[in-house]
Amino acid sequence: MIQLDQELASNDYLLNKVRQKINKVIVPGSDYIPVTGKVLDEKDILYGVEAVLDGWLTAGRFADDFERQLADYFGSRFSVLVNSGSSANLLAFYTLTSPKLGADAILPGDEIITVAAGFPTTINPMIQYGCVPVFLDVDIPTYNIKAEDIESAVTEKTKAIMVAHTLGNPFNLDEVMRIAKKYDLWVIEDDCDSLGATYRNKKTGTFGDLATLSFYPAHHITMGEGGAVLINNAKLKKIVESFRDWGRDCWCAPGKDNTCGQRFAQKLGDLPDGYDHKYTYSHIGFNLKATDTQAAIGLSQLAKADTFVEKRRQNHQMLYNLLKPLEEHFILPQATEHANPSWFGFLITIRDADRINRNRLVEYLEQNKIGTRLLFGGNLIKQPAYKNTRYRILNNLDNTDKIMNDSFWLGVWPGLNVEHYEYMNKVINTFCNTEATRTMVR
Repeated sequence: MIQLDQELASNDYLLNKVRQKINKVIVPGSDYIPVTGKVLDEKDILYGVEAVLDGWLTAGRFADDFERQLADYFGSRFSVLVNSGSSANLLAFYTLTSPKLGADAILPGDEIITVAAGFPTTINPMIQYGCVPVFLDVDIPTYNIKAEDIESAVTEKTKAIMVAHTLGNPFNLDEVMRIAKKYDLWVIEDDCDSLGATYRNKKTGTFGDLATLSFYPAHHITMGEGGAVLINNAKLKKIVESFRDWGRDCWCAPGKDNTCGQRFAQKLGDLPDGYDHKYTYSHIGFNLKATDTQAAIGLSQLAKADTFVEKRRQNHQMLYNLLKPLEEHFILPQATEHANPSWFGFLITIRDADRINRNRLVEYLEQNKIGTRLLFGGNLIKQPAYKNTRYRILNNLDNTDKIMNDSFWLGVWPGLNVEHYEYMNKVINTFCNTEATRTMVR
C-alpha cells in the first residue's frame, strides 16, 4: 500500500477538497458536543476513492487486505468482513446452528446465557432462531454479566454464552471461559464496543470461538456501515463464509470459478450429479457482504486503531478525574479486574434518584449542547419488541432495572479534548447544585 499512499498524497485537488469537509472543530457551549463521532483524515477518504476507481465495487482487493490485517491486529486466526456489527452477531450465532457441527449445533429451544442490559442485536439472533435467552443480572459499576452467577444458569439445555463487553469494558473472561470449557459451551464475544480492549494483556475477541465487531461511525474505527466476525476455531471459518454468502457451499471468491477443481463433479443433497457447485447451498444463509469501498476506508482507519484507543482511555480518565468530587451523587465506572478497557463511553449511574433525577439531568445536558445516551435498551425485556418473547431469568434483574432508570453515558471519542470535558464538568456541577437547592426547598 506504500505506492498507493504516495499516489494519493500527490493529488492536491482531492486532498484540499477532503480537508474542507472533515473534522469540524467543536466549540463547547456554542456547538453540540456529540456523544460519538468519527475521526477521518485525507487518507481514509482517498482510499475509498481509490477503491471506487477500481470499478469492482463489491468485496475485492481491499476487503482481502482488511480481513488479513484485522486478524493480525487481534492475533486471531481469521476475520470475515460483513456489512454491520448487527450482521456480525447474526452471522456468528447462525454459524453455530450449522448441521455441519453435528451434535454440537445449536437447535431451536436450546438456552443461551446472556444479559438484558445491552444492545438488541446481541440477543436478537438467538430469539429469531427459536432459542431461549437466559438473562443474568450485571454488576455495577463494571456493568458486565455477574460472573459468579453464570454457572448456576447452566442446564442440560444450555449451548452457548453470548455476551458483550459493555461499553468497552471486558467481562470476566476467566470465569466465562472456565465454565464454557467445563460444560462444553460455545462462546461468542460481542466485541462491537470494545475494539482494542485487553484482558490479562490479550485482546478481547480472541478468547471465545467467535467474536463480532462493528465499524459504524460511532465505533472505534469506521468504514461507515460495516462489521466483522473474528474466528478462532478453524472448522467454523467456511461455515461463517457460507452463511454470509447466501448459504452457498462453494468457497470461490467473487469473480472466481472452480477453486475446488470439482465444480461439476460433486453430488450434494438430492441434486443431480455434477450440479454446478457455485449454485449449491448447504445453509439457509444471507447476503451480508460489505463493499471494497468500505473495506478501503476501514483499512486506512485500522492503521490508526491504537491511537484512537489510547485517546479514548485518556478522555475517560480525564472525565473520571473531573467527576470524582461528585461521587456522593454518582457511581462512576470501574474497569473489570485484569482488564484494560477500550472505552466506548463514560457510564454514570445516579446513586439516589430522589436527589438527582436522571431524565432531568439528561435533558439539562442536551439543552446545554452536550450529547448523552442511555445504556442502549436498558432492560431489554421491558422493551415492546420483546413482550411475547420466551426467555428465562436467573434470580433477578435488579441492577439491570437500576441502569434502565438511573444510568446514562457521555462521549469519550477521540474528537473530544480537555476543553469539552471541562465544559461538561461545569454544566454537571451547575445542575447538581441547582438540584440540591431544589430538593432542600421541596
